[in-house]
Amino acid sequence: MVDAMTKPTTLASQNDVTHPSVLAPTCLLVLLFFVYAGDAAPMINEAHYLVKAKNFWQPDWCQYDLFASSGKAHATYYVALGWLTKFVSLETTAWVGRLIGWCLVATGLARLCRALFRNRWASIVVAIVWMAGVEYGNLAGEWVIGGTEAKVPAYGFVLMGLAELVHRRWNRVWVYLGAASAFHVLTGGWSVVAAMLAWCLTERNRDDRYPFWTTGLFVGGGLSLFGLVPAIALSMGVTDAESIAAAKIYSYFRIRHHLLPADFDGWWYVRHGITLVISSAGIAIFLRQSRKLQRLYAFALGAVLIAGGGLVVGSLPAAMPDLAAKLLRFYWFRLSDAIVPLILGVLVMQAIIDQRTWLRSTGFGLFLIAMGLVGFSVHDRTRIPVPPSTDNRTLGWDADASAETQASTFTDWLKVCYWAKQSTPASEVFLTPRHQQTFKWYAERAEVVNWKDVPQDAKSLFEWDRRFADVFPTRLGTIRVTIGYRALRDYRDRYGVRFMIVDRRVVGEDLPLVRVYPLQSEDNPTYAVYELPR
Repeated sequence: MVDAMTKPTTLASQNDVTHPSVLAPTCLLVLLFFVYAGDAAPMINEAHYLVKAKNFWQPDWCQYDLFASSGKAHATYYVALGWLTKFVSLETTAWVGRLIGWCLVATGLARLCRALFRNRWASIVVAIVWMAGVEYGNLAGEWVIGGTEAKVPAYGFVLMGLAELVHRRWNRVWVYLGAASAFHVLTGGWSVVAAMLAWCLTERNRDDRYPFWTTGLFVGGGLSLFGLVPAIALSMGVTDAESIAAAKIYSYFRIRHHLLPADFDGWWYVRHGITLVISSAGIAIFLRQSRKLQRLYAFALGAVLIAGGGLVVGSLPAAMPDLAAKLLRFYWFRLSDAIVPLILGVLVMQAIIDQRTWLRSTGFGLFLIAMGLVGFSVHDRTRIPVPPSTDNRTLGWDADASAETQASTFTDWLKVCYWAKQSTPASEVFLTPRHQQTFKWYAERAEVVNWKDVPQDAKSLFEWDRRFADVFPTRLGTIRVTIGYRALRDYRDRYGVRFMIVDRRVVGEDLPLVRVYPLQSEDNPTYAVYELPR
């Protein structure tokens, strides 16, 4: 069994980001991430996160928007990146955030692979398999390489922590995972739990075991407070009954597709099961080959056990709906969705360099499959010439529309957003189509409610639920808004809204209201703005 400890000076140089064995693969990884996820901004969740970040630094920006002005769950991310929005556009901020996040992930992955393999380009192989595995093998919709949001730098710090974990430098492990928790308390927090299990499995019975209670553990715990305290604050000021009701809205209604196992598609279980089976087979083959790998496998086992706990919690709603709703909010499947494909990537690389012919062939075969999947994803993204957060598939409307149709619709969306920005005061509030998530990004104006922008603090979540049921009642289907005079007058009084943007493909060519844009129908055949009756 291999567990040779390299001299500390050599280890330090190999983990230095400027060392050629780390720097060159890191740069290539960032380029790979750009090819894979370098879509036009905003990508999925970028409009969601950066709108909050801008309001964090400029509270008067969209101050009457329920979501933008609601509780700030990811304060560290907003502090680190949001200040840029005072000087540059949201799009530029998104690209800066992407590059920072990708660099952190690339650095962490390069350091981890350098700790495991002598081949300096091993991280490229691992990354390709990892990206394919996350996209096509996840259980609950997790992703890592994409647009900017709090979890991306958090995963970068998790990977750096794993690079230290395989070397048994536990002091540094806890510090890196604490930094991850500061950016995203769930990504980092679950990683701490998995690392604790890894410590128990790999250190507890060793004569030279590394102590658990170390300075690094307390430093990491202190860093995690920057993510934990804002998260706890979201539930303050409400009763226990209100907290449970908010949890039910979040877990059983709005985010159920990520949280509630009963809501997962059957194919998701199959694809994740395939990833788990292949990874488990690889671990069985290579388990005794290296203690470094054993420590990494132990961390992965922790991630899988956490997901298993999520399945148990997911079985509780029928018997204990209140408790289940509160527990499901913790995204039990997030870490497993990211780490199991990472382990698969490590195993594929291990197979490729193995001396046994059948293992090398298997490794190369899996790598080629992963390359094909990543290539297909890149092609699929580039064929639609609009930002991912505005394409029809994401918005759930006419998903099979041609690229030309989607480009034309997107142009019309930009036109109506720019009209709102240029023709109304900054304090204006709009009623907007349900199936959009970028109005604040382009128009920089508040909106009453939309599906994507759900607040996370309990009080605002109640208000979001009330508004959503009010503006988009179930009786009108999934995308329609009422055009009844009485309701529209009530909206004007209740929400301070004067204008309603409608999708003319949904509501028709003309409504019995005063249209203020476009004055000529041909100027914008997709969207129109009407003034609400007084």
